[in-house]
Amino acid sequence: MSTVVQPCARCGARWAVRGNPMHWCPRCRGVLLSPASVDAPPERRNYRWVARPPGRRPRDGRAARPATLRDPNTPRYTEIPRWGLRDAPPQSAPGPRDRLAGLTDRAAGLLMTTAAFFAVAALAEAGRYLVLLRNRTRLIHPALLFLSDASVVLTSVLAGAFALLSAIAAAGWLVGARRAAYARTGRQDPRSPRMLLCGCLIPVVNLLWPGVFLTELAARAGDPRILRAVRIWWGAWLLNGVLVVAALCWRFTRTLQAQADGVMFTLYTDLVAAAVAVLSLWVVRLCEGRDLRGRVRMPKRWLAATGPVEPVIEPVRPVTESADRASESVVGKDVGTDAAPAPGSEQEEVMAK
Repeated sequence: MSTVVQPCARCGARWAVRGNPMHWCPRCRGVLLSPASVDAPPERRNYRWVARPPGRRPRDGRAARPATLRDPNTPRYTEIPRWGLRDAPPQSAPGPRDRLAGLTDRAAGLLMTTAAFFAVAALAEAGRYLVLLRNRTRLIHPALLFLSDASVVLTSVLAGAFALLSAIAAAGWLVGARRAAYARTGRQDPRSPRMLLCGCLIPVVNLLWPGVFLTELAARAGDPRILRAVRIWWGAWLLNGVLVVAALCWRFTRTLQAQADGVMFTLYTDLVAAAVAVLSLWVVRLCEGRDLRGRVRMPKRWLAATGPVEPVIEPVRPVTESADRASESVVGKDVGTDAAPAPGSEQEEVMAK
């Protein structure tokens, strides 16, 4: 083996010189130094070994290489990109928003609040009626009388205000529900939003037209339960309108007994109004495919049982002797046939072995 080698200036490999010296390193294509003996002393070598920590630059006074300008268009990530690892469902484009969208989204909450205020107003009227009964024989303290009057007035005003807001919200919901129902079949609602709002909000007129609008909506849905709910709501709505008119007329009576009866009649009117608010929420939920609590209504199928229940798996029965099987005394045992082997049985047994 030759003792003359050529070290590589790039990778540090040493190559034995065989014949003419080489110029390039066969491994890394780096520059090879001039040939030198392996055992040459350090002062006679044409290279010097330098040990540096990884990543440390040499201290030879050479100018540092200018930093290469990075293309700003080249993407650089500090972590594993996740833009290709998530498959989010496509979001539907938002539909057109009208001015009643804020109230329409809160229609369910407004209806429940209206029902609660009418129930509290009925309790206030019941308290006033008890005060009137007490006043027949004894005097009433002014503070108690003031508290009774204030509770009746306050609850009546709040119930009326929330009833108006609920009516506007329900009318806005009706406009959107009819638009969506007709759009599912590729048609446009023949009734304009202005007509729907006027038919639902103008007094006396709104006793008839809301039922017509809801009946048309139920007919588009094709669900008999919605149509039945609309009819129940319509009847309660008409009854509530009649009671409101009668309660207002009862306010103009002069006798004490008639005024006391008017208080009780107002109590019944408040209870019916609370029931109408709950029925309105029921109709809204049914048209949206939900129950009264807002949960998605799951379809159920009821099957009538026309016969006895048949087991799917046959029950296990103990093994008994069949009636069609003959007894052993009649059949007997063929002991002789079993004991006497056939002439070729021994040969067959040998062949089998």
